[in-house]
Amino acid sequence: MITSSIVIYNSSKKDLQTVVTCAANSSINTIYVVDNAVNDNMSGFAQSLSEKVVYMQGQGNIGYGAAHNLAIQKSIQQNAKYHLILNPDIEFAEDVIEKLTIFMDEHLNVGVVMPKVLYPNGEIQYLCKLLPTPSDLIFRRFLFFLPGKSKRTEKYELRNLDYSKIHFDIPSLSGCFMMFRTDILKQIDGFDERFFMYMEDVDLCRCVHNIAQTAFFPFAEIIHHYEKGSYKNRKLLKYHIFSAIKYFNKWGWFFDKGRRERNKQAKFL
Repeated sequence: MITSSIVIYNSSKKDLQTVVTCAANSSINTIYVVDNAVNDNMSGFAQSLSEKVVYMQGQGNIGYGAAHNLAIQKSIQQNAKYHLILNPDIEFAEDVIEKLTIFMDEHLNVGVVMPKVLYPNGEIQYLCKLLPTPSDLIFRRFLFFLPGKSKRTEKYELRNLDYSKIHFDIPSLSGCFMMFRTDILKQIDGFDERFFMYMEDVDLCRCVHNIAQTAFFPFAEIIHHYEKGSYKNRKLLKYHIFSAIKYFNKWGWFFDKGRRERNKQAKFL
């Protein structure tokens, strides 16, 4: 059994229809749509999209990771083999899930896999990254105009990675589309709910690395309508900053042995 979860908050019906249709046309068995809005205005619409949809609402705006955790617990109770974390701004072909499932079935040490992620125009999104240092995030977001920033960002974003090949033990994968073994999510207790929004995927990858491998699989492709919300919205930027502070308080700011070892051990560096 394969389950999936999509967290929405005042999301557009068009985006939700696109991603649910993609998921419903695939081998996914259950699609949890977790609505963090204070009302259930999307209830009828969401459930009308597919009989696979289970609409969850009423918990309030508890945050991205905490909302996904509600669905993850349902997936664990169903004894699902795999659980897919999906952003609402995603679209993909129906064979993507099958390709990822076959890959996971053949690589039992892999706890989470991410496919190749493209912009709508077909360009690659560089979403395989190193574990960040505070300097990486500050330079990338605020000091982009300084000399040397480009090289620093290219290293952090692994721009030299061959995106035509399978890679294991990627330090950090994007949370826009991640297929997990459900038993791995059970062992690590899902997302750390201290992160309201942003950095929760980096944190989750670190937790997975303690018990399993991560993987990038380029032979399945998806489209991500990447908005970079924190670059445009001050409220989202505030969430991003607070989450970064919580992340570095948890794992270490400038003295993070685990980060240093994980980044150094990445075989492609």
